[in-house]
Amino acid sequence: MFSERIFINKRIMYFASTFLIIGFSRSFMKIHHLFIAILVSFISLETKGQALDKQQPSIEKSNTSEMIFRISEIEVYPESLEEYKAILKYEAEASVKLETGVIAIMPMYQKDKPNQFRILEIYVNKKAYEQHLLTPHFKYYKEQTLEMVKSLKLVDMGVLGSEITPLIFAKY
Repeated sequence: MFSERIFINKRIMYFASTFLIIGFSRSFMKIHHLFIAILVSFISLETKGQALDKQQPSIEKSNTSEMIFRISEIEVYPESLEEYKAILKYEAEASVKLETGVIAIMPMYQKDKPNQFRILEIYVNKKAYEQHLLTPHFKYYKEQTLEMVKSLKLVDMGVLGSEITPLIFAKY
């Protein structure tokens, strides 16, 4: 079992290094996005859908006053719209699937201005947010979208009625 896991990890890293090199060419960007989806799926399968760290914090048990609520306001250059959306989708999916401290990363766009995005971000605490910034999928997102983003504003939010926060997540 342990040797199988090492083999899978080596295989994933081989594919990762190969496709990351290919991915720097814009003409291969679609292949690159496909690779990211496959990589996230491999990691998800290997961990059986569980987060990478074994501590599964419960929202009910966590102190909601320590949680970080943020809205990212992003404007993307129209010519980069489709590429940006693909990268953002994979980053959000990987963050929620693989990081226990990430409660939500919900990307949204304005219907009348599709190059205007809002991302609702919710983290268990500041440490979880800081760990998120160090993950490979977040670093990839930042590096690949740097030239696509016209403007970025991070807005930290406070929650009214934080005692209902656990109830919101318990509904589904």
